[in-house]
Amino acid sequence: MNASTNSLRAWFHRKLAHSHGGLVLYFAVFLTISFLIRLTLLAKAAQDVSWNGSLLAALVWGSIYDLGAAAFLSIPFTVLITLLPAGGFHRRWQRWLIEGLSFVVIFFLIFGAVAEWTFWDEFGVRFNFIAVDYLVYTKEVIGNIRESYNLPLILAGVFILAVAMYWAVSHPRWADHWFTVPAEPFRKRLRTAALWLFIPLAFGSVLSSDWLPGFNNNFNRELAKNGLWSLFTAFKDNALAYADFYPTLPREEAFSLVRKELSKDRSVTLTEAPDDTLRLVRNAGPELRPNVIQITVESLSGDFLGTYNPASKLTPHLDEIAKQSLVFDEFYATGTRTDRGMEALSLAVPPTPGRSLVKRPRNEHLFTLGSVFRAKGYDTAFIYGGFGYFDNMNYYFGNNGYKVIDRNSVAKEDITFANVWGACDEDLYRWTLREADAGHAAGRPFHHFVMTTSNHRPYTFPEGRIDLPSKTSGRSGAVKYTDYAIGKFLKDAAAKPWFKHTVFVIVADHCASSAGRAELPIQNYRIPLMIYSPGGHIAPGHLTTLTSQVDYPPTLLGLLGWTYPSRFFGRDIRQTDPAESRALLGTYQKLGLLKGGGFAVLKPVRQQMQFGFQRSTFALAPKPLDPAFSAEIISYYQSASDLFQRQQYNEVSAEEARRLFEAAGEPRK
Repeated sequence: MNASTNSLRAWFHRKLAHSHGGLVLYFAVFLTISFLIRLTLLAKAAQDVSWNGSLLAALVWGSIYDLGAAAFLSIPFTVLITLLPAGGFHRRWQRWLIEGLSFVVIFFLIFGAVAEWTFWDEFGVRFNFIAVDYLVYTKEVIGNIRESYNLPLILAGVFILAVAMYWAVSHPRWADHWFTVPAEPFRKRLRTAALWLFIPLAFGSVLSSDWLPGFNNNFNRELAKNGLWSLFTAFKDNALAYADFYPTLPREEAFSLVRKELSKDRSVTLTEAPDDTLRLVRNAGPELRPNVIQITVESLSGDFLGTYNPASKLTPHLDEIAKQSLVFDEFYATGTRTDRGMEALSLAVPPTPGRSLVKRPRNEHLFTLGSVFRAKGYDTAFIYGGFGYFDNMNYYFGNNGYKVIDRNSVAKEDITFANVWGACDEDLYRWTLREADAGHAAGRPFHHFVMTTSNHRPYTFPEGRIDLPSKTSGRSGAVKYTDYAIGKFLKDAAAKPWFKHTVFVIVADHCASSAGRAELPIQNYRIPLMIYSPGGHIAPGHLTTLTSQVDYPPTLLGLLGWTYPSRFFGRDIRQTDPAESRALLGTYQKLGLLKGGGFAVLKPVRQQMQFGFQRSTFALAPKPLDPAFSAEIISYYQSASDLFQRQQYNEVSAEEARRLFEAAGEPRK
């Protein structure tokens, strides 16, 4: 044992005794921290991982990605060491420089480990495209961290751990073997640097996130990743061209299939163009023209409501409202982010790969729910409690015809309580009441897209409103406060002259958590949707048909009895055979279609999988590909991506709608 240890120590010392020997220490520290992160996350997810051979595979793959991340991040250190003046580290300032930089590197590696822990705690995954967005919106993220965690204590702990690790590296005098290396000529250092630089460049040219095999348990798959590598990959792949990465059909076939699917709500084609979804949606009877206030609630999982989960006691007001509302029992989010929810609820399009359309360039003048309302003479507004530059919300809604009201557009005295994400829900609803009063006074019907922020970490809200404390009660307190604020809003609205001529929609943007064993854990996409009509425009009851957020706009307009031209990918589920019902859902890379007893998933690079689905347990079981099911899911996502890429998913003005109605022989309502 002693001979082996001495031999290993001698080998390590020889590797350090070169001008670039410090890189050996760097790799040792980086790989050690990465391994400890993985073990810590494994302990956190111990009840969710599969303790079988795939876990060992995850650890092996994780080591490969750790090595790849370490190699890439070694490039600046290699360049620095090479360019330091000749003379080794005999000069005191050179040694201090390297020692100082070494400590900074260790500090930030440990800080990154803590950040990974908090990210995993919230999302159940390693760093991904959400983390990329967080790097962009630093004000909100840093504020969120400060309000959610004891940041001075965390930084102090990171500092202590960094000191301990630095001491562990320097105390055995390993660094002295490097610092005492005789001066090496620049040419020799340059040759050595070429070798050290070749390693990450060669490694990077072949190592890809696509190498990672499929795991039946997504927690095992996430453990196989390296956080920094995943962050870099997410940054690089934030936009994905569907045709380059996913299975495709001939373009005409894809559009033919999707037009056939969309016509199952009895709509009819309005154009001869074979690559468009424009069609006429007919509804009999008089058109209703109530105001519509849509309250989109941050992170409101269906399980939080007693209406969907009798064991929950967090939402007494919403549960009471549900008794007087049309409740959608099997309603699913299309994604796991607010911008995805906004995309589906306003555009009624599938979650195409990469960023949501809310955040992409060239997203002006699209065919939205708001554009249909405006064509019928409505005023439309987007009302948000936070700063609407986040996630590009203000630009998207402002350039699609909505008046924008956010935290920046109100007076300071209009904000009684706020955290980093925005004003409390009570403030937001007070702004909404004011806008509704103004719309009513102007004599025009209005549609408001209201977006809340209170049900978001750090879960703070005004004290004294509910029987749970702010912040320390966590998500439970935030949900209960959200419920309280909605109840108060509707009570205040009831005193308004426009109340009985208004339809109130309460819907979530997405669930509180999307983590699960499956790559797309369906149960974590189920959210509430209820439509409350105190004036009796829409009868209360329950809709049990499977549906997702893309079906909300056409179903709402169908309930109002509207006839209109549509490009929506959603369908009026009341006019659709329940056997043909489906839900479109996904992440920024994985695209899903849930239909009947089957679930299909598309993934890069041109991968597809199908599963049997058990509705009562949400269990998935792999099954062979059904060509017809494959063609259906491909047609949805391929045609939606194609329309947006060609800028064909455009709004239809009132004048254009009139011409289309005349051409179709339809009387204008």
